[in-house]
Amino acid sequence: MQVTIEQAQAVIARAESRARELGVPVIISVLDAGCHLKALYRMDHAPIGSIDIAIGKARTAALFSCNSEDVWEYCKPGAPAPGLEHSNGGLMPFAGGISLKAPDGSLIGAVGVSGGAVSQDREIAQAGAAAVLL
Repeated sequence: MQVTIEQAQAVIARAESRARELGVPVIISVLDAGCHLKALYRMDHAPIGSIDIAIGKARTAALFSCNSEDVWEYCKPGAPAPGLEHSNGGLMPFAGGISLKAPDGSLIGAVGVSGGAVSQDREIAQAGAAAVLL
């Protein structure tokens, strides 16, 4: 099962709503389980450099079926796989990417957010990901 366009639109709508509440213009990306772009949304005034970061966060979350920041525990200095962030064409091992799962727990895609502080990106991505659970 893959994330549908309707689910991707719902993720973006919920994430955008939270970003507006926080007053943060962000990029919101939704990828399918194969890490292919399903939808991308750039709010007015969001930094253009955040496009690649938002996609990278979603890609990291989809590749490892987790939150993007969870990957840092494996690649930080002294961790079991230092340098892991250089694999798979480059990973974004910090908050703002969340894997999207079907009710049976299987991966259907991921959302990635960039443009605010890392904690804001996480909060916005969480709001978006919650749309899949509705």
